[in-house]
This record gives sequence, C-alpha cells and structure tokens, in this order.
Amino acid sequence: MKRFLLPLALLGSSLMVSACGFTPLYGSSPVASGLSAIEVVASEGRAGYLLREQLDDALARDANVLPSHRLVYEIEEKRFARGVRVDNVANRYELNMTAVWRLVRTDTGAEVRKGVASASVTYDSADQPYSGIAAQQDGQERAATEIARKIQLDLAAWLAGKAPAA
Repeated sequence: MKRFLLPLALLGSSLMVSACGFTPLYGSSPVASGLSAIEVVASEGRAGYLLREQLDDALARDANVLPSHRLVYEIEEKRFARGVRVDNVANRYELNMTAVWRLVRTDTGAEVRKGVASASVTYDSADQPYSGIAAQQDGQERAATEIARKIQLDLAAWLAGKAPAA
C-alpha cells in the first residue's frame, strides 16, 4: 500500500501545477528546438572560442538542422590585481568578461534580439609561471560558462515569449 502513495502524490502535485497554468521553460518543444537551431559564430581570441564552446553545449546545437538564427558576439576582458603580498606582487586577480551579443535571422539578416552578459571571477596567481597561466585560463573558462548560461536563459525566455523586448 505504501509503495502506491508516492506515485499518487506526485501525480496529484503535477496536476495541481499544470492546473494553475505553470509550464516549465524547457517544457515546451518550441524553446528546445529553437535553441538548438541557433548557430554560434565565435569572436576572435581564446575567450571567444571558449564562449562558443559553452554556448554550443548550452543551446544543444543540432548540426543536422539548418540554423534559423545566428548568434554573434564581441568579448571584452579586463583583469585587475586584487591581492598583493608584502613584496608588492599580486597573488589574486579578478577577471571581468563582458559579451555584447546579437541574434540575427539567417534568412533575412535582421536583428531579432540583442543583449549584454557579463561575469566576474577571481583566481589565485602562483609563483610558478605555468601555474599562473593555468589559473588565468581556468578563470576564463569559468567566466565563459557563466556568460553562456546567462545568454541561454535570455534566449530561452525570449523563445517562450516570456522575455521583455530587447
């Protein structure tokens, strides 16, 4: 008897949620299929490539479908020394990455959505030169991941008809 109570409770809660008009953002197929039909065009540099990789993953790009939209962006990175040791050498950095993006239709070239997404991350700088480079690259990857998530959420809300006009 107890094993049937949990499925019944889940069924009842899902009926109540759907009855009040709630639909998950990714629950509708136009959102998922719309996101997967967006082709991402990378900007120059390592950060541009990292962001394109993250966006392709976040949007679940389907290579078998002709793209309906093209996402183009420009990236700006700023790095600031935040932690300074007694010998006046920085041991902690802040990386601010900003992406200015535009979504254009592939058939007409008309801009249909645009925005700005940014992320700030910090990382330690080691005394060893290669460790410092690895830490900086890890910071770039984390910032690109966060920006890709923000762009994905904006585009998903727009496709679902729940986003304000750009």
